[in-house]
Amino acid sequence: MRVFVTGATGFIGFPVCQELIAAGHKVLGLARSDDGARRLGSIGVDVHRGSLHDLESLKSGAAAADAVIHTAFVHDFSKFQENCEIDRRAIDAMGTVLAGSDRPFIVTSGAGGLAAPGTLATEEDVPLPDPRTPRVSEQTAMALLGKGVSAAVVRLPQVHDPLMQGLVTYVISVAREKGISAYIGDGRNRWPAAHVSDVARLYRLALEQHEAGAKYHAVAEEGVNMRDIAESLGRGLNLPVKSLSVEEAQAHFGWLAMFAGLDLPTSSALTRKKLGWNPTGPGMLADLAQQKY
Repeated sequence: MRVFVTGATGFIGFPVCQELIAAGHKVLGLARSDDGARRLGSIGVDVHRGSLHDLESLKSGAAAADAVIHTAFVHDFSKFQENCEIDRRAIDAMGTVLAGSDRPFIVTSGAGGLAAPGTLATEEDVPLPDPRTPRVSEQTAMALLGKGVSAAVVRLPQVHDPLMQGLVTYVISVAREKGISAYIGDGRNRWPAAHVSDVARLYRLALEQHEAGAKYHAVAEEGVNMRDIAESLGRGLNLPVKSLSVEEAQAHFGWLAMFAGLDLPTSSALTRKKLGWNPTGPGMLADLAQQKY
């Protein structure tokens, strides 16, 4: 199968490309820069130049493929609402090309905001309305089903290896800047997590066993306690670890405060059963212990 991958040079997209090629698929990878194009070429990916801002490049990439995996997102949280709109337009644009066909369109979304805080979220849950989180990747993809697009969604937790850890990467930056590794209250709130190699394998399985309308959870650990994360960072950074009140957290974490106190346990039981996906990579805390701070 020839697969168009957006975000192909990124933290998640590049391993997805490697996984697909290892399984015998052909990959057409979106690249913005010469460096990105060279990196993709080095692993046998056919390069398609363009970006999320260039909707025509996205349409032509989708038109040239048997399937599309959309992993790209502009991770600039100072312009989060603007970047969510860019993502929505990109999904819609590729959807116009795929409409009326059975070509798989796998869209990336998040595992947060699916259930009330502290409630175990499952694949059967739908995103709860929340003005603080204007990303509508999943909603946009599901709306395309009614237009004849064979769309499915992969919901991501905190995806990690020893170099990057999703939002925890930003928590590390804040700890360095403020001189303490902090958590909120008793720190028992949890973030789901998965190693990037396991996530890449799930995208491949979701492609090969494609089902229109399916929602998959790329979750290896249902929830890692924020206090455990803070203590691991404290050891790695040689910083004191401190509990903060909700009011103190706002000043400490900045924009991250809206996420840092959330309790987001998430199940992947249905995904594992449906796809035969069994995560084998290191856990979040193991990767944090291996990071070179």
